[in-house]
Parts: sequence; C-alpha cells; structure tokens
Amino acid sequence: MTNYPLSKFHFQVNWGGTKIGFSEVSGLDIESEIIEYRQGASPDFSKIKMPGMMKYSNITLKKGMFKGDNEYYEWLQTIQLNTVERRDLTISLLNDAHEPVVTWKVQNAFPVKISGTDLKADGNEVAIETLEIAHEGLTIQNN
Repeated sequence: MTNYPLSKFHFQVNWGGTKIGFSEVSGLDIESEIIEYRQGASPDFSKIKMPGMMKYSNITLKKGMFKGDNEYYEWLQTIQLNTVERRDLTISLLNDAHEPVVTWKVQNAFPVKISGTDLKADGNEVAIETLEIAHEGLTIQNN
C-alpha cells in the first residue's frame, strides 16, 4: 500500500470507439433509492425506510475537438425509435506505471446529449466537446 492517495489526473476510457484521450470524466455515481412505508395500524407516527432500486447518474465525457473526428456524432446518429447502438465502457484510474488501480465498468451505455465547444473571440483555450451518456449499470473494481 502506498503512503499517498491516488491522483485523479491519470486515467483512460475505453468507449468502443477510436482510442482517444479524454480530458474529464464525471457522473460516476451510484445511489440507492429509498422506499418509505407506513402501515395504517402502526403505533409509530413515522415511516420506515427501506432500500429500493439502484439509480445511476448520466456520465459526462469531455475531450478536445480534432479535425475530422465525428465519432460522437456518428454514435448519436444510431438512435432511432426505441433502438440505439449500446456500448459497454471501461474507465480506469491509472497508477504511475500506467496500470489500472480502480476500474469503473459501465453497462449498456448510449449517447443522450452532445455539446459542442463554446466559441470566444479573445479566448485562449482548447475547443472541448462533451458527450453525455445514459447507462444501465455501473460496477467499481479496486485492483
């Protein structure tokens, strides 16, 4: 075990497309919904709480824009009435030797939103595009 916590800036995303570097990943959240219940004859004046279904946030991927790179848009164009190309994604936090130490596995992901870059005449930044994906499951594995 190391003496320092892991840094969050060294990661890779395998998303089923070209191997490209992403600058930011967010939305790796898992939440258990709460079921509240109270029977009518209960002597308590409060509800009991039980764990319910799991809820997963949408995941946001950001990367720099490159000439001729249309993969986000091509994936979004696969959406038709009740059908879409779904992909499994793997997001890995890497150590100094470029080995995965924490892995998030995302099941049945599909694009729901693409945001192009903001344009600014006096800006001095890289053009960033954003892909938001919905999915049906997230597992976390510490290696």
